[in-house]
Amino acid sequence: MTITTITDSNDPRIAPYCHMKDKQLAQALGLFVAEGEFLVRRLLTSDFKTHSVLMTETRFRAGDWGVPDEVPVYLASKSIISEIVGFQFHRGVLALGRRHSAVPLVHGLSDTKRVTRLVICPEINDVENLGSLMRTGAGLGYGHFLLGPSCCDPFARRAIRTSMGTVFQLNIIRSQDLQADLNWLKAQNGFQWHASVICDKAVPLHSITPPHKVGLLIGSEAHGLAETWLQLADQRVTIPMALGTDSLNVSVAAGIFMHHYQRPGQ
Repeated sequence: MTITTITDSNDPRIAPYCHMKDKQLAQALGLFVAEGEFLVRRLLTSDFKTHSVLMTETRFRAGDWGVPDEVPVYLASKSIISEIVGFQFHRGVLALGRRHSAVPLVHGLSDTKRVTRLVICPEINDVENLGSLMRTGAGLGYGHFLLGPSCCDPFARRAIRTSMGTVFQLNIIRSQDLQADLNWLKAQNGFQWHASVICDKAVPLHSITPPHKVGLLIGSEAHGLAETWLQLADQRVTIPMALGTDSLNVSVAAGIFMHHYQRPGQ
């Protein structure tokens, strides 16, 4: 690997780290940020390519990082790294990963005959909720997530952190026409859509027998699912509440739904 010591926060070689706003990195450079040893190691062992690694010399000398030969490693003091990223950074190591190119649904779910469970997020707008939801889904065996065009970025810095890096192991597909994609999946692959709702007239979750192939439609915490997605649903399902509780955090609710709909080998 190429190891370079950085002594000036304006060094052009580490310029991408000076623009850590997620949208800037994504749109201009196709990159995302992983912060801290745990997430950086998860990135390095994933199928995402690593652009570069930035860390203190103490961190670098502390162990074997397994950085590929073609990936540059930049070493800098804590104070220089804090100047570079624009805030007091105490984790000692961060890295930039390269985003995968967007692919159509037909390629992203090429083996649809074997896929029996999907999590569908048309428009979740909180990156920490999305990251938490994906971490829970990964733990429960859900490997495929389909996002609508207006859903927030699963590779935003806080989403990656909240997911504990599980986003690097998931098949995440950003649909450009979610309604058309859902119609295709139903017609060609026999999926049913079950929508999570807050409604006394919906079917209680404990009464549901999960279909063989099902996609769980999860709405935003603030507004739930728009009528467009409710109209597509084969079933509207709710979690009965007690003690006057009117709702749950979206990632918590999604976890309850995903646990109920689990299927061996999904």
